[in-house]
Amino acid sequence: MKNLQLFVFDLDGTLTESSETIYRATIKTFEHFGRKVHLPKVELDKRIGEHFQTIFDAMQIRVNDIEEFINVYKTIYFDFINTTKVYPDVEETLSTLKKDGKKIALLTTKSQDQAQNILHHFKLDRYFDEIMGRRNGIEVKPSPEPLIFICNSLSVLPEETIMIGDSELDVQCGKNAGAKTCAVTWGYRLEFLLEKEKPDYLVKNILELLSIT
Repeated sequence: MKNLQLFVFDLDGTLTESSETIYRATIKTFEHFGRKVHLPKVELDKRIGEHFQTIFDAMQIRVNDIEEFINVYKTIYFDFINTTKVYPDVEETLSTLKKDGKKIALLTTKSQDQAQNILHHFKLDRYFDEIMGRRNGIEVKPSPEPLIFICNSLSVLPEETIMIGDSELDVQCGKNAGAKTCAVTWGYRLEFLLEKEKPDYLVKNILELLSIT
């Protein structure tokens, strides 16, 4: 595994514990539109990482204009940013990978501007060679398209890349792109569900990544 050159991280549930921020901002956005919805936090947590449209469809919550909803959501999100925390050892891991000459990227279903703003808020953006949020014309995870885009942008082959995340979407995205995969157990999916995806690695602490570089 010494040939790994690019480490691609998911955001929510991998680098940050953001479930409370996501939940509060979502409820507040519905209130903005004059709606009160039945949206248990525990159910939303299980789906963090999916696109809002997918989440609402699964929970049978109708949203007429998903892009308008997301635009309002993004303006509200930072009202609750103080409830988000960076997981322990994240910065140490990113710093060490950088010092070892590895390239680092972010791949999230959050919009491009929101992803950049969140990393900047937590002063993590300086570690990243590429920040890949949701962009028009590019499919989202589990499609391999955004991961392949990152590889091409940084001139790294997929087989020299590892996709790291807390959900089945991350593992499937990495496999679909021909990259190595690493599932993390501290996020929003149960460990046995991650094991079913057969990732190349399953880690319980982010520092474990340093031993597979």
